[in-house]
Amino acid sequence: MEKATFAGGCFWCMVQPFDQLPGIVEVKSGYMGGTIDQPRYEQVKTGQSGHLEVVQITYDSTTFPYNRLLELYWPQIDPTDAGGQFQDRGSQYTTAIFYHNEDQKKLAELSRKEIEASGRFQKPIVTSIRRADTFYLAEDEHQDFYKKQPEAYKKDRKESGRDEFIVKNWDSGR
Repeated sequence: MEKATFAGGCFWCMVQPFDQLPGIVEVKSGYMGGTIDQPRYEQVKTGQSGHLEVVQITYDSTTFPYNRLLELYWPQIDPTDAGGQFQDRGSQYTTAIFYHNEDQKKLAELSRKEIEASGRFQKPIVTSIRRADTFYLAEDEHQDFYKKQPEAYKKDRKESGRDEFIVKNWDSGR
C-alpha cells in the first residue's frame, strides 16, 4: 500500500472523487504542511497554522497507479487560484500535491507541465508540489462528510461553484 496526499481546497469536497474506487483502500481528511503539532480544525481554518486541508489516500498502486490519482486530482481544482479554492479563501485552502517519494514527485511535475502546456488555462498554474510531511488526521466530524451529511455536502458543493467550474473548465475539453 502507498500514500498520496492532495490539497484541493475544502477537504469535504476532495474525498468523494477518490473514495470507493478499485484499489483505493481509504481516503482520510486531515492537515499537512504547517508549523504546529496536532493542529485542530479551529486553528487550521484561521490560516495561522500554515497547514493546508488535505486528503490522504491509501491505495494499491498495482490496481490504481499514482498517475491515475493525478488524473483524478487535477479536474477537482482550479489550479490557477493562488488565494484558495472557490468560496474557501486563504492559504489553508490552496492547492498542492504532497509527494511521498521521488517517483511521485516526477509524476506530479510531469502532470503539472502537461496541464500548463495544454492551453486549457490562460493564467499560470500555481498548484505547488511539495514533499509530504506529517499528516494530522482531521476530527471525526470531517471524515466522510459527504456520507454523514449528504444534504449539507451537496449544498456546500453547489454554493461553492466547484462543480460549475469543473464542467466549464475540465469536462468541456480544451
